[in-house]
This record gives sequence, C-alpha cells and structure tokens, in this order.
Amino acid sequence: MNKSASTPRVALPRLALIAGPTASGKSALAIALAEETGGVVINADASQVYRDLRVLTARPSVENEARVPHRLFGHIDGAESCSAARWAAEARATIDAVHATGRLPILVGGSGLYIRTLLDGIAPVPGIDPAIRDEVRAMSVAEAHTALTAADPAAAQRLSPNDTTRVARALEVVRSTGRPIAAWQEDCAGGIGDRIDLAPLIVLPDRDMLLERCDARLAAMFNDGAVEEVQALRARADVPADAPVMRAIGVREVSAMIDGTMSRDDALTSARLATRQYAKRQYTWFRNQPPPNWPRIDLVSYDVLKHYFNLWP
Repeated sequence: MNKSASTPRVALPRLALIAGPTASGKSALAIALAEETGGVVINADASQVYRDLRVLTARPSVENEARVPHRLFGHIDGAESCSAARWAAEARATIDAVHATGRLPILVGGSGLYIRTLLDGIAPVPGIDPAIRDEVRAMSVAEAHTALTAADPAAAQRLSPNDTTRVARALEVVRSTGRPIAAWQEDCAGGIGDRIDLAPLIVLPDRDMLLERCDARLAAMFNDGAVEEVQALRARADVPADAPVMRAIGVREVSAMIDGTMSRDDALTSARLATRQYAKRQYTWFRNQPPPNWPRIDLVSYDVLKHYFNLWP
C-alpha cells in the first residue's frame, strides 16, 4: 500500500477574506465576523496602512477598532512607502501570529494587487535601473501609456490608460529587463495560497447604491476631519510631495481647497468624482479577476456571513 495514501490529510489553517470596492460595507462585515468568531481583522487596503489619514481613507473608527482586534491599520508613517511586497510580508507574519493563537484571521480590503500578492506571491523582477525609473516617472500617464503600447502591447491593453502607478511599473519593467511584466508574474513565489484554507467573499453592491454611498461618505469626511488631516500632513517637512500617502484620493482636492485654488464645493465634487472612478475600477476588478468560484454577493447580513463562512453553530 502506498504509505502517503494512508496518511491523514492535515487540515490547513483557515483564512477568511472579505473583499470589494470602497464603501461596499466590507469593513462592517469583517467586524461582525470577528465578533462572532473571536477573530482578528487584518487590513488589505493600500491607503489604510498610513496612520496620517484615518478619516480620508475610511479606516475603522477608534470605537470600531476597540470592538475587535485590528492589525495593519495605520501602522505606517506617512513619510514611509508601503509596497505590495512589504505589505504581503507583514500580512504573512500577522496571519501566522493569529493562527498561532488559535484565532481566525479575517483579511478585509479593496486592494486587489495586495491580495493577489499575498495569495499568489510576488514576481521576482530584478531591481529597476534607476535612470530608467526616473525617465519613466517623469512622463505623464498618457506618454507612459503610449510608450507601453509600443514596448508591451498586451500590458497596455490590459491596464487603464489612467492608471499612473501600474502603467509606469509595467513600462519600467519591460524597459529595464527586456521582458514583459506578465512574463515575470508567471514565476511568482512566496504566496500563502497553498498553505491556508481560504474562505473568500466578494461584496459587490448595486452600482448606483455604491456610488451614492461614496458621495455621502466624502461629504462626511470633509466635515469630520479630512481637511485637518491633510493640513497636518502638508505641514510635515519630512513627507515629500510625491510620497504614496500624498496620492491618496482626496489629498489633491483638499490641498487645492487649502491653497485657495479650488472652492470647498468644487473640491468635494472633484474628490467625489475621483472616488467614483476608483470604486468603478475596483468593482470591475473584483467582478472579473478573482476565481469564478469565489462567492460574490450584493447583500450584507448575518445570514450571509453564516452561510458563506460556516464558522460557528
């Protein structure tokens, strides 16, 4: 008899994942699940890692953070930069630490790249030539996308022409390595997908309702501290103008209002538009990119939690 055939299969530690676009209600769902299971909520949002912008990035409130344990929220200073690779390494360590205590880690967020990097690993792209990086980052997004179309047509077709960060990354990779970024991504390593039992759930509310939530939340942010957050951030001499935290949605618009080049109403309108565009991109990504067997829901409720996660009696 084959010895391996008689060896009992070891159960993998479970990881809950609640993902979806901004303002979809996923954070409330994660907190509810943590309360029911004694779990720990772990952030998977690229902007919510920065401690400087609790309000503007819609991080959980102090009151909600006190309800259940939260990890990787606001843990990075705005003067620093957080990449998908850095976050994935921190998330792996955090998930392992939560598993070691016998509790359920609950990953929640809307950064598809971060989630994919954690689960599938990171492409082993060599260091980018600094001269090439400087040249690419000096381009406008339109110029970079045109150059990418010539150098890596598949990537140019796949990426939004307005996605400054990913267009620049794809262009600098192909120029520096001579190999398209998709080819590097085929050799991803370091993911945890094969050593955890993933219980995923994607929240995709009605689009019109989602955009209305985005609009209402932006208005509340402007009234409840977002302006003061940006003022404090801008007053810091150690935070460069091109720091990732300065690219968070709303910072540019609030800055224009502070500088007097945009009225409050116009700043709010512009921030709402940027948020709507971001939510639409996230919606499209989460509808199409994750595996088709990941459940997609449009209604958040206790019964939904119990049905999809089946983690308590």
